[in-house]
Amino acid sequence: MTSEPALAVFATGEESEGRSWGPGAGNPGAAGQELHPAASGVESALSSLKNFQSCISSGMDTASSVALDLVETQTEVSSEYSMDKAMVEFAMMDRELNHYLKAVQSTINHVKEERSEKIPDLKLLVEKKFLALQNKNSDADFQNNEKFVQFKQQLKELKKQYGLQPDREADSTEGVDEDMIVTQSQTNFICPITQLEMKKPVKNKVCGHTYEEEAIVRMIESKHKRKKKACCPKIGCSHTDMRMSDLIQDEALRRAIESHNKKRRRQSN
Repeated sequence: MTSEPALAVFATGEESEGRSWGPGAGNPGAAGQELHPAASGVESALSSLKNFQSCISSGMDTASSVALDLVETQTEVSSEYSMDKAMVEFAMMDRELNHYLKAVQSTINHVKEERSEKIPDLKLLVEKKFLALQNKNSDADFQNNEKFVQFKQQLKELKKQYGLQPDREADSTEGVDEDMIVTQSQTNFICPITQLEMKKPVKNKVCGHTYEEEAIVRMIESKHKRKKKACCPKIGCSHTDMRMSDLIQDEALRRAIESHNKKRRRQSN
């Protein structure tokens, strides 16, 4: 992603030449309220840029789904087409776009506060703020990308459910019975609320426990309606203030449950 096309949305003063936009310009009663016309156009462009975030989010969802499909079918692909690589690239795009949006918003706020009659070079202001943010980039930033972190966790969990391990752990799992792995994993298939096998599992981002979506949502809503805190229903869990925002879809577990049930049906036929 390059910042140059996006920077083109900023007027540098040509469109506003000959126009007064300072306090009281055109309407004395509007003092302190009128925004520089160039900055006003920037706010509109900013809204369009935010829409692009949803495109990145959709791309990450697709890459994550494909990666889980590959694990489920145990299909090997070359590193060139690795979904891990695709997710990293999406995360980098997301970081760059977020930095750019912050730079634009900061510039808009600066123009609103300064209200100088001299027309500012908005493109230059944004470039400086954007580069300052980009210079602080580090690999640790990806730990703040919720979709990227969720992808890594679900990929690891699905591999575990299928008895697949990274190469460095392969030796330690040689000779382990696959049925034993599945049996141990089956305990994770049961919802702690309904005590039934889950169909739409969701994971708690705070404590890591999973529940049937409908059951946990109903429990949290019931507690909150009575002005009480919702505790994690898993016995022994210390998470005592659950919120809806803590819950995320556990795609890896859902796939593992479906795969286990398909295998069980095949064996019974």
